[in-house]
Amino acid sequence: MKTVIFIPARYASTRYPGKPLVALRQKDGSEKTLIEMSWEAARAIRGVDAVYVATDDDRIADAARGFGADVVMTDAACENGTARVAQAFARADIDADLVINFQGDAPLTPPWFVEALIEAMRADDSIGMATPVLRCDRATYDALKDDRAQGRVGGTTAVFDAAMNALYFSKEVLPYIDPGKVAEPIPVFHHVGVYGYRPAALSAYVAHPVCPLETLEGLEQLRFLHAGLPVRCVEVDARGRVFWELNNPTDVARIETALREMT
Repeated sequence: MKTVIFIPARYASTRYPGKPLVALRQKDGSEKTLIEMSWEAARAIRGVDAVYVATDDDRIADAARGFGADVVMTDAACENGTARVAQAFARADIDADLVINFQGDAPLTPPWFVEALIEAMRADDSIGMATPVLRCDRATYDALKDDRAQGRVGGTTAVFDAAMNALYFSKEVLPYIDPGKVAEPIPVFHHVGVYGYRPAALSAYVAHPVCPLETLEGLEQLRFLHAGLPVRCVEVDARGRVFWELNNPTDVARIETALREMT
């Protein structure tokens, strides 16, 4: 089963313009751009046949080619990462069974998160689209709550049914828990912004119009749910690794701290 990864990257981010080219200090004191770190993280995933950067910006394309990445140029009009991946997949004219959307702002994503996603989709051909979820530990839950209290858009949470099919995704911390009743294990799941699609599901997504919930939350995966297209959640294990996306400038320090502490 052929699997390819696309890393969608755009320069004109609303919350953080130029984010893919932001330099992050590594454990050894050197610096790498966010897009290079994301590409390296994607290349560390086993069972993948190819990795591409999908962008509409020459600055990102030039930087990506500079560190050895294959690049597919896309239109600036792509409304989100899934649409960009769909267009890049079509333009690259690749024959693949699984298409992975690996977010360009999540360089801390461990390879086993995506490997678990691929394994789940290979094991069940009824899954058209899937995404990983990670049970929050106390530090992550507190960080999510602090972001919301400070008015920052932080990580995304996922709520799913007994069959692990998504019910909703939100930038709010869901489900709500009375502060006096927060106990371990914390029943809140951090959504890991990686998506796996079969080509038919990817085509179905772009055939549906942008939906109100997608626009309000700023979460592309809500179009699947609005259109009645199932999204399978695959629970993954952090194995002690810190996971966080770079959503805001304040996240740079969080990620650099995690890099310093990684063994």
